Amino acid sequence: MNWIEAIILGLVQGLTEFLPVSSSAHLRIVGEFLPNGADPGATFTAITQLGTEAAVIIFFWRDIVRIIKQWALSLTGRVDRSDPDARMGWFIILGSLPIAVLGLLLQDYIETQFRSLWITATMLVVFGLFLAVADRVGKQERHLEDLTFKHAVGYGFAQALALIPGVSRSGGTITAGLLMGYTRAAAARYAFLLAIPAVFSSGLYQLYKAVSGQEPGGVYTLGQTAVATVIAFVVGYLIIGWFMHYISERSYNLFVWYRVLLGAALFVLLGTGLINA
Repeated sequence: MNWIEAIILGLVQGLTEFLPVSSSAHLRIVGEFLPNGADPGATFTAITQLGTEAAVIIFFWRDIVRIIKQWALSLTGRVDRSDPDARMGWFIILGSLPIAVLGLLLQDYIETQFRSLWITATMLVVFGLFLAVADRVGKQERHLEDLTFKHAVGYGFAQALALIPGVSRSGGTITAGLLMGYTRAAAARYAFLLAIPAVFSSGLYQLYKAVSGQEPGGVYTLGQTAVATVIAFVVGYLIIGWFMHYISERSYNLFVWYRVLLGAALFVLLGTGLINA
């Protein structure tokens, strides 16, 4: 049964990682309704995210290779540091610092208190409303070529909020981008690129702890987690393309309503005692 549950959770991770609905919240919620009725855990979540981030690397591989190349050449002076791709490399590094620092400082809370479903439900609703406001009032005039160090830091702190399940890594970053005046497509594209260092660092660290025995055994074995990660990769790759096409033509209203309704339903389930926080 654990294998089937791992497959289901892999599908959930792949379907929700790139949408502004919080994949960690969905793994946490779905876990409550599976036969085990248990939280998959922060380790399982972080490792399966390696699959979806691998999908990002393949989907945006041309951009990523170009950014890394130009950034490296700018270090030796062979490319001017004002080059857009070289600057993007620095922006991604700078934007990754907040979540790296806060992730280390708040690790115990991330693995325990922050995973309360009361907090998850609250974050789903609150940040869903933030996304609605940002999508409505954002000027949507700026493109990634207009990115500044100040905005890179803003994006970084917005991404760090995703340490709390229910906020959504992409949702928090996209919301910040819209409020700073970036287009929907630009905000989403940068959100995906910015997540790469943070997700891989967290996932590989949790994988190391699991393999080395430093992390207590969770609900799912490493084999089951690996299967979930592969499934998340395949599904995630398909979702990226759909999502980028969707937001190029439509607003985020669909995701806002989904977040609010899911959060409200979760409050009802918790309040009536049908599930435990």
